[in-house]
Amino acid sequence: MSTAKTMLSSALQEMACKFGTYLAFFFLLASLAVIITISVIQGHKRVFESRLKYGIVIDSGSSRSTVHLYQWPAEKQNNTGVVSQTLRCMVAGPGISDMLVDNAQDQQSWASIRECMNNITKIVPADQHNSTVLYLGATAGMRLLHSQNETKSNEILKNLQNYLQSLPFNFQNASIMSGKEEGLYGWITVNYLLGNFLERNIWNMWVRPAGGKMVGSMDLGGASTQIAFTLPDPNAQGTDIVRVSLYGYEYNIYTHSFLCYGKNEAEKRVLAALVKNSENATHVTNPCFNLGYNMTVSAESIFGTECIETPADYDPNQMITLKGSSDNGACRDVVKSIFDLTCTKNCSFDAVYQPSVGPGDFLAYAGFFYTAQAVELKGISQLDQWNSSTWEFCSWDWPTLKLKKAWIAEKYRKSYCYSAHYVQTLLVNGYKFNKDTWKHIDFQKQVHNTNIGWSLGYMLHTSNMIPAEAELVRLPMANSVFGGLLFLFTALTIVSVMFLIIKAVRACY
Repeated sequence: MSTAKTMLSSALQEMACKFGTYLAFFFLLASLAVIITISVIQGHKRVFESRLKYGIVIDSGSSRSTVHLYQWPAEKQNNTGVVSQTLRCMVAGPGISDMLVDNAQDQQSWASIRECMNNITKIVPADQHNSTVLYLGATAGMRLLHSQNETKSNEILKNLQNYLQSLPFNFQNASIMSGKEEGLYGWITVNYLLGNFLERNIWNMWVRPAGGKMVGSMDLGGASTQIAFTLPDPNAQGTDIVRVSLYGYEYNIYTHSFLCYGKNEAEKRVLAALVKNSENATHVTNPCFNLGYNMTVSAESIFGTECIETPADYDPNQMITLKGSSDNGACRDVVKSIFDLTCTKNCSFDAVYQPSVGPGDFLAYAGFFYTAQAVELKGISQLDQWNSSTWEFCSWDWPTLKLKKAWIAEKYRKSYCYSAHYVQTLLVNGYKFNKDTWKHIDFQKQVHNTNIGWSLGYMLHTSNMIPAEAELVRLPMANSVFGGLLFLFTALTIVSVMFLIIKAVRACY
């Protein structure tokens, strides 16, 4: 009986010893796992709250003004903020270059500007108003006005500056941009929206696309047109070549702006040529107007621009009747006549240096897009398609055109025959696109639901000068909790190790 009890007691002691050893091993492993886990989480798996920064750019073009609100995280990717558009507000009325002419029109424009800025004030958090930068950039319309009437130009900018300085934002400047800047910023916008600078990899990190290529940019405004594209030679130099650094990489860009070759100013030059060459200066046949469309305008509406030399007998109040004839050949000829095409090697037109546009891709936007839309050739097309669509569009009489293109407002519809011929002449005879390279032109208004223009590129480039703020870091647990847990499980680890050491010593002796 006693022997049985002794054996049972020994068995129970052996089981207890093994259980204790297993339990010690369990606590040791569990404690080590917990210590490693909370240390990694606390030290590396932090939760970041990225403070957003905001920027406002007012694009004051020749025909209208548009207010853009952009935002980007305070931490920057290789020194350039990752910028996205938050709001786009169209200002009612014409461009600011038409201010100080019609008081009622000015009041409408000012009311619309204030409405746009009030909307932005509500979107940007109040505690970030002071740090939100605000810029106004005026383009070709104001460049023309400045050359024509500098006093008036300065007064318009001063009035706008006084208003913008009264807002709670960090106003920087209201200035007239150069054509070169406008072209460069348009190129930056195009390639940013297409994802040619940055893309997210599988780790959700921003990286430069492998094998990515840059796309050329072509902008057709009311008073000027811009072309910009990268050059294969990194050492190329010239007055129209700009070196720019974005996302840690440098790019060599050819960019040129042609003042007076915007869609509206070029049309005035075409009309002026028709008037000057007409036997009757008050009744002029316009081959670029569809047959059956007639329009009477003042001489000032044609010749009252710095882009046109006025005739000797110029009377700004003289009325001129323009009568449409739907003559494609004559329209193409008069459009071509406003270009100086005598230079044929390493140049575009007006003896301006330009490298070859081939074989890269181009995105054509603004007036280029709207013209392509009118002849139903948005996106990518063939040169032969453009030519045939243009001739068909222009061959219709006015009643047929109104029926087929009822969705186009009449004030724009009358000019699209001219515009289609003008775009083809500018691209083929001017920039030297041909049947092969035309296929690489994509006529678009937006990329990823964001309108294309210089303003986004301007904010991207300017964000290099905005210092990155440190991220606000919220740790998963308070330091006191982290310290307590670390102490507890470290103690358990030590106790478990000591227990196992003692068991090992006893087993040996």
